[in-house]
Amino acid sequence: MKAAPAQGGVLIVGAGIAGLYTALKLAPRPVTIVTAGRLGEGGSSEWAQGGLAAAVGEGDTPEQHLADTIAAGAGLVDEAAARILCEDGPARIHDLLSLGVPFDTDEAGNLKVGREAAHGRDRIVHVGGDEAGATIMRVLTERARAASHIEVRERHVAERLIVKDGRVAGAVCWDIEAGEPVSVPSCETILATGGAGGLFAVTTNPLHAQGHGLVLAYEAGASLRDLEFVQFHPTGIDIGRDPAPLATEALRGDGATLHDAHGRRFMRGLHEDAELAPRDVVARGVAGAIKETGAAFLDARAAIGAAFPARFPTVFEACMAGGVDPRVKPIPVAPAAHYHMGGVLTDLDGRADVPGLWAVGEVASTGVHGANRLASNSLLEALVFGARAARAMPETVRCGAPADPPGFTRPSKPATDMAELRRAMSRDCGLLREAGSLGALLAGIDPEAAQTVGGRLARGAAKLIVEAALSREESRGAHQRTDFPEVAPPRHSLARRGGTMGDGAV
Repeated sequence: MKAAPAQGGVLIVGAGIAGLYTALKLAPRPVTIVTAGRLGEGGSSEWAQGGLAAAVGEGDTPEQHLADTIAAGAGLVDEAAARILCEDGPARIHDLLSLGVPFDTDEAGNLKVGREAAHGRDRIVHVGGDEAGATIMRVLTERARAASHIEVRERHVAERLIVKDGRVAGAVCWDIEAGEPVSVPSCETILATGGAGGLFAVTTNPLHAQGHGLVLAYEAGASLRDLEFVQFHPTGIDIGRDPAPLATEALRGDGATLHDAHGRRFMRGLHEDAELAPRDVVARGVAGAIKETGAAFLDARAAIGAAFPARFPTVFEACMAGGVDPRVKPIPVAPAAHYHMGGVLTDLDGRADVPGLWAVGEVASTGVHGANRLASNSLLEALVFGARAARAMPETVRCGAPADPPGFTRPSKPATDMAELRRAMSRDCGLLREAGSLGALLAGIDPEAAQTVGGRLARGAAKLIVEAALSREESRGAHQRTDFPEVAPPRHSLARRGGTMGDGAV
C-alpha cells in the first residue's frame, strides 16, 4: 500500500467549516486535509442557512447567551464548555469578518442580529439573510487554497484510522481518482467529518453525512457520548426532494407562523413561546399537526411577503423550484433530521480520549449542546473549538516509525441500498421512540453484512445511535420515549469498543 505522510505530522479528515478553520488556525504549521469530495462542495456546512449565535448585539452578554444555551440543553450541557463557547463567540465572529465574511450590517455599519428559537435576545448574525453557511465555506475555501501551509487531498475517503501502541497514527484512505488505497501516517489526527443526518429518510443533510467519523473513532478505541440525541429541524420544506431543503428558523424569528391543514395556528397551544419554542418542541408540534390533519405549513405571507426573494434567497429558490411561491402561499413543512448533538467525547481543547486523536465540529461531543442544541450554536462551536484545538496542538511530536495500516476487507465504495435502513431509522429512531421498535431495528442492523466499506461504516453508526436510544429510558430534549415519558436523573450515555453502553456523570 502506498504511503503518503501528512505534512507537519497533522492530518485533518474533513473539509467543512470545522476542518478548514482549524487548518487555517494551525498556521504556520504544515497540515494535510483529506476530503471525500472537492474542496468547498457538498458538505453540511455549505448548506447551513441560519447563521451564528454570539453576544454581539447591543445590551447582549455572554452570560445571557450561556443561560439560553444551558436552558435549551435540558440538563446535559457542560457549563464550562458552554461558557467557553459564549465568551469566545464574539471574537470568532470578528475573526470571520477579518477573513472577509460579509455579515449583514445596518446603515451604521453595525452587525445585524436576528432572533431564533429559545434565544432570549436577538443575537444571530447572518449573511444575505440565509446564506451564512455557503458564504463562510466560500471564504474559508479561498483562504485554504491560498494558504501555503495547507495541503488538500481531494477525493480521498478515510476508511480506517491507524492505531499503533494505543495511539492514533494516521488514516487509511481510498484515493478515488487513482483507484487505490493510500496510507496517511500522522502524529495528530483531527476528525472533522460532520454529522449523521443521512442515516434518516427525511434529512436536511447531504446524504453522505452518515456518521462515518463516529465509527472511525469508535474502532480506534475512543469514547462516544450521547449518540441518542438527534435534533430534527421542524421545518424541512416538504416538496418531495431528498435531502429536504430547509426553511431556516430565521423565518419564524421574523414572524412566520405554523399552521395545520385546517389553518389552525397550533404552536400557541403547545408552548408559551409558540413558534420560537425549543426545536424539539416545535418539531413534535409539526409532526403532531401532520399526523392529526395531514399537513403542516409555514406561513410567511404577512411577516415577509414580497421581500422574500431579497431577504431569504436560498429558501425562496427552493420553494419556487418545488412549485410554491412563499410570497403568496404557505410553505408545506415536515420535521427533518438536522443535527447530531452526540459524538466523539472530547475535552475542552478537542482531544479525544485516545492519544493522537482530536475531533471538532458536529462529529465531536464537546458538551455545549446537551440534549437539545440551541439554534445557531453549531457553526460557532466549530469555530470556537477548532481554534482551541489548533492552539493546543503540540508543536513537536515524536511519532515513531509509520504504523502498518490495516488492510481492506471489502470494496472501498460508498454505502449502497440504504433506503430501507433510512426509512427504518426515521420510523423507529426518529422523533418518537419505544423499546419494541428500537429493539427490532437494532436486531436488523448488521454492519458486517454490508457489501462496501461505506455501507459498513454507515450501518455501524446507525447501530451505535439505536443502542444509545434503547439504553436511555427517559424522555429528555430531542430524545423522546413514548414508553418512558418522564425525565430521569440527568446522566450522559457513553459507548466504547469492547464495553457496553454505559453512564457518565453530568
